[in-house]
Amino acid sequence: MCKQRRLKILSSGYIITGRSFLMPSRFKPSQLGPAQDPEPSEPPAGPLISRRAALGVGAAAAMVPSILTPILSAQAPPASKAPPAAVAANSDTPLIRVEANEVIVPVTVTDNQGRFVRDLTVSDFEIWDENYRQTIKYFNADRNQPVVVGFLVDLSNNMKSNWKRYQEMTVEMVLQLLPGDKKYSGYLVGYGTKAEVMVNTTSDSDPIVAKLNKLTPAGGAAFYDAIWEACTNRKLVPGEPLEPHRVIVVIGDGSDSASKHTLDEVLEIAQRNLVSIFAVSTEANGFTSDSSKVLRRLAAETGGRVEYPLLNPYSDTQGFLSRPANDGNREFAEGTGGYMNVILGSIFKSITAIAGEITTQYILRYVPQVPGDYKLRHNVRVELPTIPNVIVRAKTVYYAPEPVK
Repeated sequence: MCKQRRLKILSSGYIITGRSFLMPSRFKPSQLGPAQDPEPSEPPAGPLISRRAALGVGAAAAMVPSILTPILSAQAPPASKAPPAAVAANSDTPLIRVEANEVIVPVTVTDNQGRFVRDLTVSDFEIWDENYRQTIKYFNADRNQPVVVGFLVDLSNNMKSNWKRYQEMTVEMVLQLLPGDKKYSGYLVGYGTKAEVMVNTTSDSDPIVAKLNKLTPAGGAAFYDAIWEACTNRKLVPGEPLEPHRVIVVIGDGSDSASKHTLDEVLEIAQRNLVSIFAVSTEANGFTSDSSKVLRRLAAETGGRVEYPLLNPYSDTQGFLSRPANDGNREFAEGTGGYMNVILGSIFKSITAIAGEITTQYILRYVPQVPGDYKLRHNVRVELPTIPNVIVRAKTVYYAPEPVK
């Protein structure tokens, strides 16, 4: 039997005490208004492959890239070591019941082509908290997870040259993630020299699109303050952060020139509030900056991802850099239909990738059992020991509630 390489991926969760969410003691309490009523619905779905396909078993193996070696002899973990059966969610029950100090871990699993691996079961996952194996108390594999999305749009001078393109990109993202069902909610935060909630939490895409169409960029970039506003100054949806879970999508390059808060502060507040940060970077034409590292860090440590649709839109275009021209080494000239088709195709690809991932996560929960003295900040990892050659994305940290004195 072929020995599997253990896949160790950093991940994290979020501590729930009762039904409220925690914030650092040095932070001001959130000024959140009245919540809205949720209802069920259907969101955009990304490309999917089955667990059997990821393992290379049966007819589904044809869907798997050749780099994924078929593992016909793969065995499930012994029954004595497998976590207990998942607690099924009851959609007819209005209240979401959570044990005190329960940690929530949203996890995305894809193959190396970015397709989501479906049909995984609770026995495929292992969770380790400070290197101690944990017992999974809850597992949800629904493809269409309820979500509340914060759209954070850069309105600084950096966006002026290509604003129309970025504006259309954001509108498309809003329409994809808010299909008109209250199961999916969103809000808009714009940030120039100052960050503000421009449209509060709603399941209707119309007011967000209408506001986007009126915006023009100017001034500095208070990016970190925008994340802070998203985490502390908006209406809540009933059931957060369990159902729906919380996501931020940044449309910008990650640069900051005007914030009162620091990167470390907003990263911590996002982790404490179970917010996964995704980004559609506006860096274009092969030019990158140090701010790109900021986006990658925010995404990596909160379980999100960064897409770069304009950085190299010709990467999949046959003949790029092989047809010299007087006005530039491009297969298509700017302003032509061919050029715009390539750009729009790259943007659509990025939007579909993020929209699919946001609504296609596995949700795991556990009550931490870690011996020793109290520790505020915990490192957590998720392993899929029997599923080789997959990519797992999840948060890297959770914060334990401070003990009562």
